[in-house]
Amino acid sequence: MPFEISGELITKVKSFIEEKDNAQLETFLNEFHFADIAEIITELTIKEATYLIKLLDSEKTSEALMELEEDLRERILENLSAKEIAEEIEEMDTDDAADIISELPENRVENIIAQIEDEEHAEHIVELLKYDEDTAGGLMAKELVKVKESWTVAGCVREMRAQAENVTRVHSIYVVDKDGKLKGRLSLKDLLTASTKSHISEVYIKKVDYVTVDTEGEDVARIMQKYDLEAIPVVDNDDILVGRITIDDIVDFIKEEAEKDYQLAAGISQDVEADDNVWELTRARLPWLILGLLGGLGSVFIMQDYEEIMNDDRYKTLFFYTPLIAAMAGNVGVQSSAIIVQGLANDVVKGSLWNRLLKEISLSLINGTALAVLVIIFGFFFGNPLPFSLTIAAALMCVIIVAALIGTFVPIILDKRGIDPAIATGPFITTSNDIFGIFLFFFIAKIILGI
Repeated sequence: MPFEISGELITKVKSFIEEKDNAQLETFLNEFHFADIAEIITELTIKEATYLIKLLDSEKTSEALMELEEDLRERILENLSAKEIAEEIEEMDTDDAADIISELPENRVENIIAQIEDEEHAEHIVELLKYDEDTAGGLMAKELVKVKESWTVAGCVREMRAQAENVTRVHSIYVVDKDGKLKGRLSLKDLLTASTKSHISEVYIKKVDYVTVDTEGEDVARIMQKYDLEAIPVVDNDDILVGRITIDDIVDFIKEEAEKDYQLAAGISQDVEADDNVWELTRARLPWLILGLLGGLGSVFIMQDYEEIMNDDRYKTLFFYTPLIAAMAGNVGVQSSAIIVQGLANDVVKGSLWNRLLKEISLSLINGTALAVLVIIFGFFFGNPLPFSLTIAAALMCVIIVAALIGTFVPIILDKRGIDPAIATGPFITTSNDIFGIFLFFFIAKIILGI
């Protein structure tokens, strides 16, 4: 059965901690998966969570720490000594260890690394810290199994046994030359069926997908998704094999990027959590709220320019339709931008901008015509004069076309300039389309109705 946290379970754990009954606590939690322990930790106070981390075996708690939210993990690590953190890090794969180290204050990092007893492990972590966290170098782990093409099958098996002790999961066996340059990969089936006296050069597969340390994380994810890879090797600029990225790491990266994009689309400019303090949440939200305020003031000035419509008893009812126009402009713009942003993320936005323009105009004409007809029918049943209904319908069609084009081209332009296009699905598009929508509505009304 799947693990389910309960009040009774948490009360029991808290009771063991309060009574300092370490033997009972260890026995009780011994059979729990590290992900379940992480879930239990989230229900404890920082003091209780720290006690638990210090008590349990580092092999299990190191995995549990990686499952926690970054803010909670940081608060727990603040209560651990450099030696205790080093013990946790020694049980982690190098990529996870580098992630933990990068979250810590700089004044603690050097001391913690100095406390790591495995010098090679420490060197690998320091090396990974050099890379940007959103590149292949920042995502990769140093743990892997590699063999030389000059080895015999028998010698290869011996070496693999020694290397595999430090690798949690062996997804692939990579083949390198005498200089460490990636040459290909080795199939376990071919290894088992080949003569023990055969050389690896005779049995390995020369075609292998790989990325360089500078490859962007999004590109790594795209390659692994396209070719259904569980792991992908990473080489440096000299084609020397330096690490590998596994599917669990890329899934975590995709999740983090999706969360960032979702926050951008919602008008939150920084990576924040629900339990962050008020100041951090304000800094993340306020810039976009100011943009929305400026957009709203812009709409006010536009409506003031058409004040004569309000003073005309025949047409002042038009003002009641401004929310409709603004809402449709925002909705269409967000729809169009969301599709383009998704397409850019999956690298499926192909063809010229001209073809994209024609496609959006065609789609907008179909949607606009359908909605315009509904507006005219609505006006007929509610006794609106035909010119009045035609004005709203024509304005609605124009607004839909313009909003769709803005929603399409803004993300593409942002992407070409190296700016995250997800920004376009939020208040930026909504506000700009509100302004354009209201302006077009009154401009068209003035032309058709002759105001």
